[in-house]
Amino acid sequence: MTIFVLLVSIIQSFSISLGVGSSTLAISNFFVAIADGKIDDTERRMMGVVYIVLRVAMILILISTLILLSLAYASTGLAGMSAFHFGQIMATIVLFVNAMLMTAHLMPSNFGPAIQAGNWYTLGILFALVPLGLTGFTFTQFFLAYITWLVLAVSIINGIMALLRARRHGVLTK
Repeated sequence: MTIFVLLVSIIQSFSISLGVGSSTLAISNFFVAIADGKIDDTERRMMGVVYIVLRVAMILILISTLILLSLAYASTGLAGMSAFHFGQIMATIVLFVNAMLMTAHLMPSNFGPAIQAGNWYTLGILFALVPLGLTGFTFTQFFLAYITWLVLAVSIINGIMALLRARRHGVLTK
């Protein structure tokens, strides 16, 4: 059982790393693609590959997280689960719901990509805190930091998009 948990934990870590990196590439590719006001076929194909990698990472995160959380729940019950676990669950749920809303074109583009990137970085940060032993926060602390981070992510992404739009319309020069 120990080897199984170790392997699932490694898959989860790799998946989160893959997701954070791919999310960074997705946002970067998106900025480059929209800089001229249109996304051409080559840009669309490149972004498509990155989105496939993101989906693979999401599936692996879902499977590994469900396995590890079910093992934690089986050994300690709901009362024994920490704010770290609930934060991980919340960020993962928002990651999936936002992805589905974006796929269905129900999430506005000025929120969806930023929320997605913010969630990937949230998972990355959460798991970077584990080896440092910094997971003793409360759920309220997590929630406030999480909302602040998402607002910041939306502001940063929309700010960059506004700069690109202004540059494209000649308001700003290179």
